[in-house]
Amino acid sequence: MNSSIEIGTDDRGAAVHVNVQELLATRLLVQGNSGSGKSHLLRRLLEESAGLVQQIVIDPEGDFVTLADRYSHIVVNAGDYSEREIAAMGARIREHRASVIVALDTLDIEAQMSCAAVFLNALFDAPREHWFPALVVVDEAQMFAPSASGDVSDTIRRASLAAMTNLMCRGRKRGLAGAIATQRLAKLAKNVAAEASNFLMGRTFLDIDMARAADLLGMERRQAEAIRDLERGHFLGLGPAISRRPVAVKIGSTQTATRAGTHNLLPLPSAERQDMRTMLFAELETQAPPIPAPAPKPLAPDELLRRFAEQDAGGADRADVGDNDLSAPDVEAPDTEPAIVSALDDMLADPDAAFHPEAFLYQDFSVRCRMQRLARVPLDLPQFRRRFALAKGGIFDPADEKWRELLDAASRLPDDMLAPFVCIARAAMEGIPCPDDEALGRAYGTRSPGRIRRLVEYMEKQGAVVVRSDFGGRRSIGIPELGLSTEAE
Repeated sequence: MNSSIEIGTDDRGAAVHVNVQELLATRLLVQGNSGSGKSHLLRRLLEESAGLVQQIVIDPEGDFVTLADRYSHIVVNAGDYSEREIAAMGARIREHRASVIVALDTLDIEAQMSCAAVFLNALFDAPREHWFPALVVVDEAQMFAPSASGDVSDTIRRASLAAMTNLMCRGRKRGLAGAIATQRLAKLAKNVAAEASNFLMGRTFLDIDMARAADLLGMERRQAEAIRDLERGHFLGLGPAISRRPVAVKIGSTQTATRAGTHNLLPLPSAERQDMRTMLFAELETQAPPIPAPAPKPLAPDELLRRFAEQDAGGADRADVGDNDLSAPDVEAPDTEPAIVSALDDMLADPDAAFHPEAFLYQDFSVRCRMQRLARVPLDLPQFRRRFALAKGGIFDPADEKWRELLDAASRLPDDMLAPFVCIARAAMEGIPCPDDEALGRAYGTRSPGRIRRLVEYMEKQGAVVVRSDFGGRRSIGIPELGLSTEAE
């Protein structure tokens, strides 16, 4: 079987080949500044070798998903899957020898590094009987194997770097051949770059990168200037799979193209200025700004005291009648539930109510009950704390039979966690997306995202909830005792 593929031509127009069989044993490093043609080179390599070897592409920018339009590649949008699912998928890929493109473009940098680490480790940890040869292409490798710490956490950086090191250092015996591309050699970890025996060096301008590229190509430092003069799509190649001496390569054309925007100049639109303004702002100008709800009118102190006095006088009169007239019929105690619900509803109309101190809230509740001519406050402080928490979660009548199972499931949690749990459980019962951290923070009375994460973790440890998060950042939360789960959000 002929394992040689053509990737381009040299200065004399002669074809330059890559021996895929040798490449699998010796690995490949591609370097070049942005715009030098690295992605085009990788696409040519993948297209030409598509029928020879299983291909696995780690694609941080979504550049290679179009290969699936012409070849048998499967596109895996990593943002749609959880960590456990990505790991299981990596194992199945090795077992079934499927060519896949793992698209990471919907994820932020930390999620990309974490997902790549999980996926590469799953490939690496596959059972021995599944160690089939596979070409593993990693674009923008400096992101996954950085030479220095950056904005990401050390835990994620170490995990990603370890996975890339395993791929390049120990992957060969497991059938994994790394072909990595980077914009800058100085940003790529040296122990990852050093494991490659084949090199394709494109245009670069910084002295430190030119010096490293010249060293890898076996060129003298004064010859490194030639790397700066390379045109787009031109590379210097060296290695047992390419050539025993440095060779200039002009990369050939490809059958597929990226979906990214074109770099060619295009004529600007010919629309008149007023027409363009209409297209840009028409809908915005017709939309009326939202009208905020009017705030409740505060009562003057004199009016509030007058109402209190009337309330007390009315209560004293009724007490006198009850004490002095033994023949008077028993007076049925008034139903306080509507007043409680009304007071709680009015309190929650204030968007900052959940963030006020408990003592302030209970005092506010007491005043509102007195305003509704109740002889006494119907709830003590612990009862109020529970009813207010339920009301924040949308339950104003806890005696309603439809909430019985939900409240039973919440019984293992302290009262201060009742509101966020009820929000989650109601979302699960209604089949709507999981409340975000901001909504849970309002229910819990905090604006700290860290406290919300710790809250959800605590509820999960107590067995009250089960959290599932995918690499796209979407979270769904299940309630085991209800057998329900929210939609992902």
